[in-house]
Amino acid sequence: MELKYKIWLEENGKQVFGDGIYRLLVLVHQYGSINQAAQAEKMSYRQAWGKIKQIEDRLKVKLLERHKGGESGGGATLTPQGKMLVEAYGKLNEDMEGLIKIVSKRLYNILGSYKD
Repeated sequence: MELKYKIWLEENGKQVFGDGIYRLLVLVHQYGSINQAAQAEKMSYRQAWGKIKQIEDRLKVKLLERHKGGESGGGATLTPQGKMLVEAYGKLNEDMEGLIKIVSKRLYNILGSYKD
């Protein structure tokens, strides 16, 4: 038996940040490319950019700086706000994982005592 959880941020009933956009932004940071991040998440560039733009609009914060192609090629980097949000959400997930382990162990001990 496992205890599971899912965290996201909402405003006025609309999701403004969650695991999917978090993973996408982490990959953009890793690859320096929305296209490569989209491929890693098995989605189109258009779909990835649409999700990013939608979240930026909801948060009213720019998360990415896009760089047009040229000699060195195009790319994307996290803005300072985007980087802080990704780091904070990542830390929140780490903290929750630790808490879930503690709670899971307690529940297992309680439930384990009822087994014959």
